[in-house]
Amino acid sequence: MGKSIFAHDKNGKIAFRPAVELSYLSKEQQQSLYDTMECEDCTPSLAQAIKMKEFSRDGKLSAEVILSIMQEEKPNQREKPAFRDERITRLIPKSIPRGQETDFVIRALEFYNRHLQRRRDQER
Repeated sequence: MGKSIFAHDKNGKIAFRPAVELSYLSKEQQQSLYDTMECEDCTPSLAQAIKMKEFSRDGKLSAEVILSIMQEEKPNQREKPAFRDERITRLIPKSIPRGQETDFVIRALEFYNRHLQRRRDQER
């Protein structure tokens, strides 16, 4: 294991476990990863760090591979549901894409309010 440019990052940009895995990369590969991190404004997960270490071990870790790995969606970066209350989530159709639940609920409430206003107007 070599010395990693990430192990002593004073800003604490990378967690310890991924930094350990990345310490196995060559200095050139570490620099390429660092440049990618700066450009993409992200840090590698442990799974991504392990994947890069494996590619490096197989002699296949290029700047393009690093970029590809770093652009993968991480589970903790997926959009979380807008609503946690089951009374609301069970009423939102499954066809509504994640991240658009709030817009759907707003449109539904606007529709409902227009409907109520029409009923009030008719009752007068």
